[in-house]
Order: sequence, then C-alpha cells, then structure tokens
Amino acid sequence: MASHLRSNLFIAAWVCIIISSGMIMGGGDALSITIGAPMAIGGALMFLLALTTSNPEAKVTEEDIRDWTPDESVLPESKGGQVMYRVDTTLDEPIRTSVLCGSCGELTWNDGSRPSTFTCPGCDIELWNHSEEE
Repeated sequence: MASHLRSNLFIAAWVCIIISSGMIMGGGDALSITIGAPMAIGGALMFLLALTTSNPEAKVTEEDIRDWTPDESVLPESKGGQVMYRVDTTLDEPIRTSVLCGSCGELTWNDGSRPSTFTCPGCDIELWNHSEEE
C-alpha cells in the first residue's frame, strides 16, 4: 500500500472533489453544503498532498543507469524478411552504444555513438551500412 500512496491520494482526492461537487450543485440545501464543503476542502488538500509526495518507485540511482543493459533476446523477423536489431545509446557521459542482433540475440557494446556500419560478431550478418550517407 505504501508503494502506491501517491496514486491512491490522487484517486481519493478526485473522488472527494467529484462527490462533493455533485452534492453542492445537485442538492443545494443546508445539509448538502454542510457535508459537501468540508469534503471538497479535504479533497483539495489530498490533491496538494499527492502533488508534494515523492514517488519511491521513480528513484533511480546513477549506478542503476550505468549498469543498465537491454534484454538479450532474439527479435522476431520483420515482414520484409530483414533481420531486426535494436540500438541504444546513452545520452550522458560516458557515451556508449549497445546493439542487439535480432537474429542471434548477441549484445555488443561500443564506446561512443552509433557506428555508421555494423556487422554482428555472433552471426556475421550486416545489420546496417550507412557510410554512403555520411
């Protein structure tokens, strides 16, 4: 429950605001306003509390980012019969690029950004060759 505190607060806040708005606008008598007004204020306070509450699931450390690797798996063939591949390049220093060959599932790391040509070292299939464009 504690891991979903922020989401639960958002949901409860919106429910309180919607129900209290319906009571105040729909009823209009003293009882509806007496119950609906504090409920609306409570919903607004819960909404503010949900906005200021940190999300424990969103905390990622530098080590998590540095140690991340894509899943090594075989990718499905494309409809044109070509071998699919996946390229991931880090945005922060040190710039590293991983290439996952869809044919054999080989994961290769290169220092720097995406190379202009690449042949999979596991199955010797040329995945791309863009040297003529550069």
